[in-house]
Amino acid sequence: MNKIDNQNNISRRRFAVTSALTSAATCVPLFTSAMVGNLAAMQPAQKIRVGQIGTQHAHASGKMATVRKLSEHFEVVGVVEEDAAQRSKTENSPTYRGLKWMTTEQLLAVPELQLVLVETEIDKLLETAERCLSAGVHIHLDKPAGASLNHWRRITALAAEKQRMIQMGYMFRSNPAFQFLFEAVKSGWLGDIFEVYGVMSKQLAASERAELARYRGGSMFELGCHLIDVVVKLLGEPTSITAFNRCTRPEIDQLRDNCLAVFEYPRATATIRSSVVEVEGGRRRQLTVCGAQGTIEIEPLEPPQLTLTLDRPQGKFRKGTQVVELPKMAGRYDGDLLSFAAAIRGEQVYDYPLQHDEIVQACVLQASEML
Repeated sequence: MNKIDNQNNISRRRFAVTSALTSAATCVPLFTSAMVGNLAAMQPAQKIRVGQIGTQHAHASGKMATVRKLSEHFEVVGVVEEDAAQRSKTENSPTYRGLKWMTTEQLLAVPELQLVLVETEIDKLLETAERCLSAGVHIHLDKPAGASLNHWRRITALAAEKQRMIQMGYMFRSNPAFQFLFEAVKSGWLGDIFEVYGVMSKQLAASERAELARYRGGSMFELGCHLIDVVVKLLGEPTSITAFNRCTRPEIDQLRDNCLAVFEYPRATATIRSSVVEVEGGRRRQLTVCGAQGTIEIEPLEPPQLTLTLDRPQGKFRKGTQVVELPKMAGRYDGDLLSFAAAIRGEQVYDYPLQHDEIVQACVLQASEML
């Protein structure tokens, strides 16, 4: 039996709202662009006071651009960048222009600060997250959650003690294709899942390899983690993980740039591939989920395209293979940050509990051969 009902169940409130906005074309509850638009258009009782620490993570500028765009929901109070050269390069960019630059101490002392976007380099993510939680604020923590599982567990314990939420920066959680997938599985459309196959790749320039080579897990650690989050959402904690991570350019460096991990379950297997040497690898990013009653294929992942195959009619969908028309994405990070703002304001229950993120991080480190 799939473990999705035991992992990260969508809150009653969010499910009710989402169901009310069900796409007429799909008849499946989705966190759709319509829902994102409705949340964005709402006049909240209060804006979330938010700051950002770090600008060097690959997703940093995208997160800041999103909270600035969603100005009805967020008030950006400041940004921290301890590296002088990085700040000089960043502060006059369109994303950061006009913001107040400050130290970490100054940011965490801002009155009524509620949320910090933690967007440092990977090896500084956990120490920064711990400082923020100790100061009593919620955090959006970009991925992956560092290289130390023990440190990560201390952080999740601190969050529980402080009654503060951690939102991980896995970028497919509000993607409409993945929302369709999660709800289809939850509704039993695919039957018992027996196979998951995912690819998450890109091509790194030679000048970029050295930075990633600092981490033993290479491509699986930096990219594959996004789909490991999805595997755990669908199937829960695996019984075992076997990694096959390879370096294809040993004459240049020791970067594990071609990675494969196999996740074993009592009645299912999941395989995640991730490389940083594939020409136009982003174009071929994909996920396939096979069950006893049907299959969902998402390729590419962004902008998402989804094909549904069923052995019997489900909702408004016929037996057989069909392309599902998905709502246009409002923005890669809009849905996640809007839903987190609503959870901080107490308008809905945040639907990715700490237990899920602890399992994901352990799986990421095992799949990366870092544990």
